[in-house]
Amino acid sequence: MGFFDRFAAKKPASPATPQTPPQTAAAESESSAESTPAGSAAGPSGSVKTQLASAREKLDAQDVAGAMAIYEELLRAAGDRPDVLVTLSGDLGTCGYVEQIVELVAPRYDAERHGPATGINLLQAYLAVRNTQAAQHLLDILFALKRPELEQRLYGFSNALAELIEAERRGQLPPPDAPANAEAGGPAPGPQKAIVSLVTISKPIWTYGIETLPGILPPKADRLRRIAFAQLSLIGLPDAAERMKKPEDSLARLSRGFPLWMADLFTYSPNYAPVAAIGTMNKEHYVIFGAEWTANNLRELVQSNKEPIDYVFTGTLREQAQDHELTIKVWEIKRFRERKAFTVRWTPATADAELTKLAETIRMFMEWSAYPADAALPYAMPASPSAWCDTLGSSVSFFLADKGVVPKSVIEDPASDLARVGERAATSERDSLAYLTLVERAIRLGIPENAAATAPLFTSPLVEEAGGLLGL
Repeated sequence: MGFFDRFAAKKPASPATPQTPPQTAAAESESSAESTPAGSAAGPSGSVKTQLASAREKLDAQDVAGAMAIYEELLRAAGDRPDVLVTLSGDLGTCGYVEQIVELVAPRYDAERHGPATGINLLQAYLAVRNTQAAQHLLDILFALKRPELEQRLYGFSNALAELIEAERRGQLPPPDAPANAEAGGPAPGPQKAIVSLVTISKPIWTYGIETLPGILPPKADRLRRIAFAQLSLIGLPDAAERMKKPEDSLARLSRGFPLWMADLFTYSPNYAPVAAIGTMNKEHYVIFGAEWTANNLRELVQSNKEPIDYVFTGTLREQAQDHELTIKVWEIKRFRERKAFTVRWTPATADAELTKLAETIRMFMEWSAYPADAALPYAMPASPSAWCDTLGSSVSFFLADKGVVPKSVIEDPASDLARVGERAATSERDSLAYLTLVERAIRLGIPENAAATAPLFTSPLVEEAGGLLGL
């Protein structure tokens, strides 16, 4: 199980990024533990499950001392159980108390006995507090387990550790105990509540506002395979915690636009009901996920969803000198196992070709089929997937800002967004419809004040109807 590194006022000056996804929109992620088996040890205050739940409640109420008292009592009675250590470390990490993970888990953790999940939580804690020596030692231990399914993830942590070591060598990071924004000589402020939420988008983002038009959305049967596409994790960003507080950039927009594109694609297959999941924090800004999603994270997402989910797609995206590497994993939820992984690499010149190949590969693997031509707006692969992802990334920001889920400040340059999407509007019906709904949201938001649908549009009755419906 991974965790969120939630640092608000009390945090390292260059804190680690949120490491794993939250559970549900407008609700904090929860960790879970299996019920205590018959005959197993439990503390005097109740079953293991009850004690873990009580400690989590105290963490949520910011009663760290109370939670630590419960954990210490529990560890005396059942501290050698893997389920206890993984849940304890996950809950502490979710609430941002990484130093307590090191304090409680490090003296007890044995990789062979307790498995890699707790070790990964502990490794993330070491990285968060910038204890590079301990992180390097633990990484050696986890590699020594020789678990093929962990290898790619461990290399991701190895890269993050290498970047941290290099940054420290250059003197670019302050000591890990330096409080952020604290006045010299003054006490460090206490931790503040940070709530990381998932917003699920159940229709193509460009259809909101015009979804009642005939032919926009295809009909869905009762027996469907439900599929979720998670926001991509951005790997190897040393300043991710600060970047996610600033207006969005093109890389972050791609991390949200890609799952929206995939959900768009599968909406137009009669066998699937897709959703896209986007992370936000405290209605203040988006979240950048700094590590790939784990099976336990997926379980939390699925259990919190209103409808059962059959498959989840997760992904990691890395950028270096404008070269990109994207790895997509397909998870079968019934068995909570990874079914397939796809990796593509591209340069600016090859981006559209490689993204098109990836989409075709995913479509083939999932046995995607199209609706009959007269059932709905026919689906056509975008001529430029990178541009379409950019359009969708901009669309979701305007949409969520309009709903009050994120502030308008997440949109760095609204006029530029409108101009970019407008330049592409005439290339297809979908591009025109996306442009019209984007303009309508911009007008409601008042950003910019002179927003108007002035770009040339694709000529079709559906585009004319949409413009009339939106009053544009």
